[in-house]
Amino acid sequence: MKTVLKNIDYLVTMNEKREELRDAYIVIVDGVIEKVGVGIGPAGEVEIDLKGHIVTPGFVNTHHHFYQSLFRSVKEVASAKLFDWLVFLYEKWKKLDGEAIFVSSKIAIYEMMASGVTTTTDMLYLHPAGREGFIDSEIEAAKETGVRFHPTRGSMSLSRKDGGLPPDSVVQSERKIIEDSVRLIEKYHDRRRNAMIRIALAPCSPFSVTGESMIATAQLAEKYDVLLHTHLAETKDEDDFCIQKKGLRPVDYMEKVGWLNRRAWFAHLVWLNEKDISKLVENDCGMAHCPTSNMRLGSGIAPVKEMKAAGMRIGLAVDGSSSNDSGNMLLEIRNALMLQRVLKGADALSPRDVLEFATLGGAKVLRMDDFTGSIEKGKAADIAAFRLDTLSMAGGLSDPVASLVLCDPHGSDFVMINGKVRVQNGRIIDSDLPELIKRQNQISAKLLETSPA
Repeated sequence: MKTVLKNIDYLVTMNEKREELRDAYIVIVDGVIEKVGVGIGPAGEVEIDLKGHIVTPGFVNTHHHFYQSLFRSVKEVASAKLFDWLVFLYEKWKKLDGEAIFVSSKIAIYEMMASGVTTTTDMLYLHPAGREGFIDSEIEAAKETGVRFHPTRGSMSLSRKDGGLPPDSVVQSERKIIEDSVRLIEKYHDRRRNAMIRIALAPCSPFSVTGESMIATAQLAEKYDVLLHTHLAETKDEDDFCIQKKGLRPVDYMEKVGWLNRRAWFAHLVWLNEKDISKLVENDCGMAHCPTSNMRLGSGIAPVKEMKAAGMRIGLAVDGSSSNDSGNMLLEIRNALMLQRVLKGADALSPRDVLEFATLGGAKVLRMDDFTGSIEKGKAADIAAFRLDTLSMAGGLSDPVASLVLCDPHGSDFVMINGKVRVQNGRIIDSDLPELIKRQNQISAKLLETSPA
């Protein structure tokens, strides 16, 4: 089917020349962009008028924990640091079941989609004893939403009794982790161009898995040619933990266990020095920058300006909804800009820098930039559009691209994923959404042992 998006006021392509077009159109055939041009476009079987909009590539979210959308703004840890926050919430998270994973995944995805996200990953590392198939549940949820999904098979093998943070009930043996990782790769991983589902492997962090688990996972990723992901250098406490337990700082420890390679991308990377940055760049590692989470937990300010200057692959991420409390990628883009500027000056990053992190940058981190992350011929039709005639954008049209970051467009008015419309007139296309929200609140209340409002 031929679809034409026409009368686009401003089009941010993120192509090789980083072209920004006025009065543009996009021709899409069977989910793939056939042509991008200016002026009057050709007729299509379906024509969508985007006059009064700025259009960008769909945003790519590079780190999340969907299930945490059930645990937003938990009052007991609203002002806690990461380690204390984790220890408290593990006791709630260990009660999760398949329905909780399915419902919270749809909620988390739809929330991101409402702000322009078309591709996301997720790190699901909780696998309570006796409850199987959590990754399968979130994959089924993702399929129903239509998002392009790159889940990671998270894992924890180091429990509290062995010097880690999680309780025994949510950790698994290394054998079980590897067996299930193989199962998920062989069942779901799609190597084809324009894939809607791919699998990566993700031991949770240096303080929740053994060194043997890290090594075995890296070897498995090489065997099956899949990506690797973990949290790294998020807090000063983690830095101290690694030195105390491993005798090495986090990046050096990753080097020891074979994780500094082009398959790997790391969430946070706050506590780095120049040598760390050089090692990461030399080994072509990627970064999921989580500015809101880093502020929320008081973790620190990642050296993003320096990593960008060094040539690192950088994407943005909303992180889990209980360490951010929001899945709004527009807010993440803005916070990425502001957080660097507050420490390093007004010229630390530009609005276009952070917009690139959220689109092409994220696609590069997930190694999907051959088919998403930009609007150009041959790429998948992953597209977001934002209205320019809103109250908060009024007076900001001298540079609508910068205004998308500096002002407040509130949310996406239109989202297309793989050529299919998923948000129209600012609304998620899912008639079951009100009931889904109701069920999310019921499950959340039960897990937190409170009564829903």
